[in-house]
Amino acid sequence: MKPIDVILVRYDELALKSKNVRIRFEQILVRNLKAMLKADECNYSGITREMGRVFIHTDDPKSLKSATKVFGVVSASPVHTCQASLASAAILSAEIASEIMKEGQSFAIRARRAGNHDFTSRDIGIACGDAVFEKMNRSITVDLDDPDVEIFVEIRQDKGYVFTGSERGVGGLPLGTQGKMVALISGGIDSPVSAWLMMKRGCEIIPLYLNNEPFSDNTTRERAMNCIEILQKWSPQKKFTVYEAPHGENLLAFLNNCDNRLNCVLCRRMMYRIAGEVLKMEEAHGIITGSSLGQVASQTSENMLAEMYGMEYPIYHPLIGLDKLEITDMARKIGTLGPSTKPATCCMAVPEYPSTAAKPQDVVKAEKLLDIPSLVENMLKNIKKFK
Repeated sequence: MKPIDVILVRYDELALKSKNVRIRFEQILVRNLKAMLKADECNYSGITREMGRVFIHTDDPKSLKSATKVFGVVSASPVHTCQASLASAAILSAEIASEIMKEGQSFAIRARRAGNHDFTSRDIGIACGDAVFEKMNRSITVDLDDPDVEIFVEIRQDKGYVFTGSERGVGGLPLGTQGKMVALISGGIDSPVSAWLMMKRGCEIIPLYLNNEPFSDNTTRERAMNCIEILQKWSPQKKFTVYEAPHGENLLAFLNNCDNRLNCVLCRRMMYRIAGEVLKMEEAHGIITGSSLGQVASQTSENMLAEMYGMEYPIYHPLIGLDKLEITDMARKIGTLGPSTKPATCCMAVPEYPSTAAKPQDVVKAEKLLDIPSLVENMLKNIKKFK
């Protein structure tokens, strides 16, 4: 039997776009596929596109897994190719059935047609089904509802494709189609997952780590950087620009001058301010946080209103409606759970009894006791930028 020589890649949302937008998104998807294949050291001879499909020309078995890691890919299948004719598809379907089916099993042909042909999808199903039936000496049965084996046949304009299954992809939109966002990365479980979800929606991320020293130590920084390294593997086509800003002086100012119950809210507002400055430098479009409603004291609805009060730029909370178990499961799947749960020093500036219902007017009043412009200027003066 002819070996597998193509990976058929499917997308979903792209098909709903206008023609020009779809073509542009497809081109970005192909660019990202090439980068992932290169990063995973997969051999392939080229990538071609047709309406609703992308084809990776390869016999490297690693290519299937690589394709499913690319944002925008909903599924991928290793396929056998043949001529775009009923006879060729029927012969290939029968050969595949003889390799994978056993006597007494049931099967179904799932047929599709694209392009100009003098036969229908139903004709494909009949021709291929008859060929399989005869090849197996009529020792099998047809079951269109719940078969033991499904054989998929797609005959397009110039080629036919026969395969027996698919592997699910991550879905979403191709990375790089929705601009850039500044992602606050703390090194905990939530923030890397939040950044990953926005990557899945097509956003390139600019990681920003707020260093709390002396109220934390290097173990926390190591966790954050390890998580960023994992996220980078999901974006092989472009190296992240990472920012690290000093935040300890801000925490000290809160402790010395303000009602300490507001520390977490004031802390978050300073994070948004420096993220806004990075946003301007990078010409990004928003800020990503790992907040999940009600998960901790700073993430109550009242506190989140106070945190965002008067802020200039859009702030996105992809995890807002998820619980900890859901977030942890996602972290495990994307690979950030391990580094996120390594032993590390927690922030020592968190008050024993943090406010859970801060009012915007109370926060504004507290910030009048601080020299906010000087604190922001100091962060910018000492911010680090690296790849």
